[in-house]
Amino acid sequence: MSSTNNDNSSTQPQPSTLKSYIDSGVAAAQSAISSLTGNTADTRAASDKQDQAQAEREVSKAGANVGPINMSASGVTLSNQDRREGGAKEITGSMKESVGHLIGSDEMVYNGRRENQEGQGQKAAGQVKDYAEGVADRVGGTIGSAAAGLVGNKEKEREYSQMHDTGKTNVRGVEAEVNKEH
Repeated sequence: MSSTNNDNSSTQPQPSTLKSYIDSGVAAAQSAISSLTGNTADTRAASDKQDQAQAEREVSKAGANVGPINMSASGVTLSNQDRREGGAKEITGSMKESVGHLIGSDEMVYNGRRENQEGQGQKAAGQVKDYAEGVADRVGGTIGSAAAGLVGNKEKEREYSQMHDTGKTNVRGVEAEVNKEH
């Protein structure tokens, strides 16, 4: 499991893709009702709510990956060991390959290329693991938080919310890394 640095989930709600879709639906209903009643204030309120939902959806889906660090609106996590080690092997292999070209060493070029490819494979395996664990944490955190909220256990609700946010950050970090590579 990746570590996280996210203490603000208990004090303020984090951007939620699901909530943004619900808000969009509410805004659509408000808009339909206001068009039937002709109330321009309700039409403006529906439009504002739709804009807010779209903005929240965009923030919720934002993520970044800088080296071994995953970032999202929900927090910061550390990539798993395979992603970190694979990335380091990629860089080292590329450097060896470049130096090999500079000094005319076919062996160094070959070894660098091989190390780079090994690193790519290891990093890809780490990405799959981080993504799968992230999805599992998001689902488990969402369900656990809802169940804890139903029984009024605020401490467990925060723990499960944290679990969801960690998973979301890992998923967004992998998505950002994969998009950067392509």
